[in-house]
Amino acid sequence: MIVDGRVFREDFVPSEVVHRHDEVNLLSETLEPLLYDQRAEPSFLFGPTGVGKTCIARYTLGQLREQEPDVRVAYVNCWQEYTRFRVLYTLLEAIDRTRDVHRSTPKDELFGRLADATDRQIVAILDEVDQLEETAALYDLHRLGHVSLVLIANREDELFASLDDRVRSRLRASTRVRFDRYGTEELAAILERRATKALEPDAVTDDQLLQIADAASGDARVGIGILRSAARRAQRRGVDAITDDALAAAIPDARTAIRRKTLEGLIEHQRVLYDVIAEAGEIEPSDLYREYERRVGAPKTERTLRNYLTKMVHYDLIEAVGERRGRTYRVVDEDARPDDAAVDS
Repeated sequence: MIVDGRVFREDFVPSEVVHRHDEVNLLSETLEPLLYDQRAEPSFLFGPTGVGKTCIARYTLGQLREQEPDVRVAYVNCWQEYTRFRVLYTLLEAIDRTRDVHRSTPKDELFGRLADATDRQIVAILDEVDQLEETAALYDLHRLGHVSLVLIANREDELFASLDDRVRSRLRASTRVRFDRYGTEELAAILERRATKALEPDAVTDDQLLQIADAASGDARVGIGILRSAARRAQRRGVDAITDDALAAAIPDARTAIRRKTLEGLIEHQRVLYDVIAEAGEIEPSDLYREYERRVGAPKTERTLRNYLTKMVHYDLIEAVGERRGRTYRVVDEDARPDDAAVDS
């Protein structure tokens, strides 16, 4: 039934996008100076998870490189590359300048190598940029006349609150590309495009695509995950089309699988917070911070912890219950935790 599983991958970039033409046009206009060997002004892509921010960034840069192949594009996932060293290293890796770089290489040396690489324009896509622990990396990159920034985050106010003054002032006037949740019919159209490329003909009905889109609540990542899970279930059963019972079972399974993958990407301090919440069942912030500090050697500030918790709420790993003074946190899906974590608790 599945003829091309690559289409279901999170990093798949379609050859044509639907329902995001305005966003593509605005980002393309911002990046246009690159066609004339000039730096583009920084651009922000803001919106909730699963609305196509990363896909549109990759798609638009792919279109630009078809016109100007000399432009180099470096994609940095700040979930994993959250320090100044890692950001600079990833950019150098994209332009083949990491020879003789080691963990002990001074960060200023990495910056110097990047500063010297002026033979071509570089676009740095910093995804989940609000995960950066050292926003000095943004200051570094903004100083370089041959590096253009495309920064992806969920919410503008939360991102800017985490930046230091010198970074905030330099990025304040940047272009904003805002993404809203997909409507049910919009998401069904996106899923139909994916199904056409990934599945055999007539493997899924239009009504089923609408059911998936409705269950995903405007989150394309969830919708694609449900479609993939349902197709795999049907394929294991040896049938040539997705059945309604396979689809019904795929909805919760896909959500759990996405949460589990997101959990695997958490940095150490976020994972400690998550585990404390999961073990407590429901916990107040003061108790959470106290237990977190007991478990780690070099605890982060409360401001940083609040940012971590907000991010985990955005990604549907935890939920905040109640207003600020009486707020508590609890895990959304206990089944998302790996079996060894559940045993250890």
